Amino acid sequence: MTEPEQHPSDTATLPLFPLQTVLLPGTHLPLHIFEPRYRQLTADLVSGVVPGQEFGVVALRAPLVREVSGLDHVYGVGCSTVLREAKRLPDGRYDVVTRAARRFLLRELHPAAAPYLMAVVEWLPDDPVPPSAEATGHQLADVARAAHQRYCEAAWHADDWRAPHDDADLADLAYELAADCLLPLEDRQLLLEETHPLRRLRIACRLLTREAGFLETLGAVPLPPTELAGFTKPADLN
Repeated sequence: MTEPEQHPSDTATLPLFPLQTVLLPGTHLPLHIFEPRYRQLTADLVSGVVPGQEFGVVALRAPLVREVSGLDHVYGVGCSTVLREAKRLPDGRYDVVTRAARRFLLRELHPAAAPYLMAVVEWLPDDPVPPSAEATGHQLADVARAAHQRYCEAAWHADDWRAPHDDADLADLAYELAADCLLPLEDRQLLLEETHPLRRLRIACRLLTREAGFLETLGAVPLPPTELAGFTKPADLN
């Protein structure tokens, strides 16, 4: 692995893992690693070769893309994630769990810089919420929580979901609400790209209200998260 280039403090060089999913900050990501280059990435994460055991996840723009070689193959905003657990299987594959950390804007791709894809990213912080908007924020939070409850009551059994804690940070609440819901990739990407916490809550409220309406109208429900995990656990690319 070549030495990472030096960049300003608001940018970094990260290993990049393209997936057919959007990773939201604060959520957990289980992965089954079987492709050789991502086995090497996992080994480098476990050994500490990769600083902070942190890598980036971006969503593929088209599911048929097998080899990412240009910025047009992936969405421009992704999320870093930090290794939490790793189990090496007898045949060299890994089962890992990571926790999503911080958003980034994808600046450059370097396919040949390491055995796996590397990228230069710019960290993407939230816009500040002025004190004068805090009351509005709490009102939005109540509405968004109600939309989340309506969705989950239509979609899951009582034991298959939970409401975020009352003291959940306003900036993270939309992500926590979306984590329990089966939103289309484009909708999750919209939430990830929004940098204003209050606008993000409005988006979450609109999306969850729409999806709850679909469920109630169709009278059909998806599999609960505990059963769905076995079908949707992201895997690395062939």
